[in-house]
Amino acid sequence: MVDADQTFVIVGGGLAGAKAAETLRTEGFTGRVILISDERDHPYERPPLSKGYLLGKEDRDSVFVHEPAWYARHDVELHLGQTVVAVDRAAKTVHYGDDGTRASYDKLLIATGAEPRRLDVPGTDLAGVHHLRRLAHAERLKGVLASLGRDNGHLVIAGAGWIGLEVAAAARQYGAEVTVVEPGPTPLHSVLGPELGALFGELHQAHGVRFRFGVRLTEIVGQDGMVLAARTDDGEEHPAHDVLAAIGAAPRTSLAQAAGLEIADRAYGGGIVVDERLRTSDPDIFAAGDVASFPHALFASRLRVEHWANALNGGPAAARAMLGQDVTYDRVPYFFSDQYDLGMEYSGWAPPGSYDEVVIRGDAAKREFIAFWVKEGRVLAGMNVNVWDVTDAVQRLIRDRVPVDTEALADPHVPLDRLAG
Repeated sequence: MVDADQTFVIVGGGLAGAKAAETLRTEGFTGRVILISDERDHPYERPPLSKGYLLGKEDRDSVFVHEPAWYARHDVELHLGQTVVAVDRAAKTVHYGDDGTRASYDKLLIATGAEPRRLDVPGTDLAGVHHLRRLAHAERLKGVLASLGRDNGHLVIAGAGWIGLEVAAAARQYGAEVTVVEPGPTPLHSVLGPELGALFGELHQAHGVRFRFGVRLTEIVGQDGMVLAARTDDGEEHPAHDVLAAIGAAPRTSLAQAAGLEIADRAYGGGIVVDERLRTSDPDIFAAGDVASFPHALFASRLRVEHWANALNGGPAAARAMLGQDVTYDRVPYFFSDQYDLGMEYSGWAPPGSYDEVVIRGDAAKREFIAFWVKEGRVLAGMNVNVWDVTDAVQRLIRDRVPVDTEALADPHVPLDRLAG
């Protein structure tokens, strides 16, 4: 039975919000739980949108965090297709929906996620220009890729980040022609640096993807509302039937900003500033998932992490903090990707310029190896490629923060557990 004396409101129907609601109930919270989402679908996980679901290997129902009946069964009041338009911190209310419905809260969690960055070029209003963030986007893109594959059609992708590369892999597996336009010198340059970024470039080129590095999209050319080509700033024109904008995501902070909550500098990824308990500058408001910028003592920096594991772990951590539990959110960032026959897992945080060297353990040519980003002998990050069951050991090396012998680190015969503390 619900005790109406306390009400916790969650804004955002993604993985972070859904797992926070689940955690409130499993931790014994008996008050009202209200979850408000501007999407009409029940809360779902996003990785399948560019992986299994997009490829047709997973069905639609597999993406949802809980079955639809779970919410009523656990007394979670779910409001789908409703946008929260304002937070009144003084009155401790949120206003949502077209009619400005009000809901009072004792504690509030903002888990509004991120949204795709938009191309600022002529032609983005054409019918064949796509983004990939929501389930509806994936449903549409899935049909587009199948059609392009049947008709030998061309897809131009702006951006060689994770979404761009995963969609490129899916498109090639459907049989579509793919050109990727990327301003950087390699794919994934801002995440993996040139050493490992080049490996992903070679992987995709071996599967027929064409890259144009060091250039930007300047115009999408169309006729009768349909895409015909994409132009780049080197003067080239690339045939295209469809274009995917995969140039990154921006945290959805407008609600928090309008409420007067502190927002992080863009150098730290933007996002809502939270402390180690995921509490914002208002002690009764918390933030988790893609939208939160949290301090991480391990990396001596404030981070905003857009990956699945951050939502999976951050939502429950915020829920426990809302309940007054002693919480320190310091998970090692983790994400994974599947492209063709390459599977990888990445742990840590090592942007270009933060490390001295990349140490390779295994055979990079065969794409069976572990890469370590190392500074002064300390492991900042590790990526295992087609090598499994090593994530715990890699994360222990990162958490140890003690110098390791890089020759031993590179030697597959030396167990990682022997190097980790």
